[in-house]
Amino acid sequence: MPVHAPAALPIAPAAAAAPLQPVWDEALLRRYDTSGPRYTSYPTALSFHDQFTPDDQTQALERSNASKRSLSLYVHVPFCRKICFYCACNKIATKNTALAEPYISRLDREMVLTARHLDTSRPVEQLHWGGGTPTFLNLNQMGDLIDRLDARFGLSSATDRDYAIEIDPREADVFTLRHLESLGFNRISLGVQDLSPLVQKAINRIQPRVLTETLMDEAHRLGFRSLNLDLIYGLPFQTEKSFANTLRQVIELNPARLSVFNYAHMPERFAPQRRINVDDLPGGEEKLAILRTTIEMLTAAGYVHIGMDHFARPDDSLAIAQREGSLQRNFQGYSSHAQCDLIGLGVSAISRIDDVYAQNPGDLARYEAALDQGQLATVRGVRLSDDDLIRRDVIERLMCDMGIDLAAVSQRWNIDAPRYFAPALERLQSAEQDGLMTRSGDQLNATPMGRLLIRHLAMAFDAHLSGQTGQRYSKIV
Repeated sequence: MPVHAPAALPIAPAAAAAPLQPVWDEALLRRYDTSGPRYTSYPTALSFHDQFTPDDQTQALERSNASKRSLSLYVHVPFCRKICFYCACNKIATKNTALAEPYISRLDREMVLTARHLDTSRPVEQLHWGGGTPTFLNLNQMGDLIDRLDARFGLSSATDRDYAIEIDPREADVFTLRHLESLGFNRISLGVQDLSPLVQKAINRIQPRVLTETLMDEAHRLGFRSLNLDLIYGLPFQTEKSFANTLRQVIELNPARLSVFNYAHMPERFAPQRRINVDDLPGGEEKLAILRTTIEMLTAAGYVHIGMDHFARPDDSLAIAQREGSLQRNFQGYSSHAQCDLIGLGVSAISRIDDVYAQNPGDLARYEAALDQGQLATVRGVRLSDDDLIRRDVIERLMCDMGIDLAAVSQRWNIDAPRYFAPALERLQSAEQDGLMTRSGDQLNATPMGRLLIRHLAMAFDAHLSGQTGQRYSKIV
């Protein structure tokens, strides 16, 4: 049986709280700006295989009960009324909200099949609705879905719960927010991407600032604990100057968190991106200028660069979790609730349960057919080996803490970590020589510039990467 890290042992957060003030080295960034995983999981989804069955998932659910870990629920709502051209999410374009009814019924069937194998007295600390556009559901449908989740798993009313939903400001109003607050949501994420009308037209997402501002004002009034805004850089017609103008307006709105994603143009994989003219995209030099300005402006405004594309105010739970060494990384990005078993519900959803990852089909008809036959819709996944578990821990701590305490790793896993990871440490020597990281005894820390290339540092510990040559990952920067 795979080994498990004891939760009681402390995790040293390395230099997590250090401010990001890199001595900007564009040549260095260009040299290291290769493609690589985002490490929302390890092993990554490219290691999932179709020999993993629904029975493997139910066994993992049953094994997980012994841990008494809290639960995290992710619900994927794939429907969108309009397609944004940059989008790489699993979605179904439709204006017919009646399509949501049979989907909610299938979600409920999946909940029932899952809950049969779970100790549902385990608290649901985290809930996240993503998509698609979760606010595609009307108010009654949202209430119905919450009722079903509560009936099957038992939702929490604890003040420290993290119940979040992604919202398209074009399809929500103050009544939507009031309803969501009454359903128990306490955190919202608003998709903004860019406030430039020129950029918005090019990506088929016309969204005046007033829509976002009105929702944020109401969310603050209702007492939502944390508001996140999503931005994307690298979109058509963006320049350093235009994106700085968006950032100035966003900073005025004062969200607790910001996600500033790097647009990955992969039209061969994502059909909507074929509507974007590649000649309208900013070049590599302009994108780096946008990134530099973003970091400088948000840091000057008091935000902490959590890592990768996430920023948070120092008093937000993400920043606090990073300082305390309890930050976690999952399929929704960074999370302040560590040590939860994640149950993914819906089309394309991925679960992280005990020592496995399990994924549902991305095709709606296939998802429905499996559930209609009375079985979980799992189509692929992977059970982690001892080595996978150890490497997952190290990669996650590096991605979250921006450093690794090898002595703590040795203690948690009962190994000689410097010897175990000798090949990885050798691969990191050039990064150390280039000033991306420092090593002092058993302590490895990413430098401010290394934080921008943290995915590259993590790749040194990835034992699966060499077998994935030719696979398409997004660029690191």
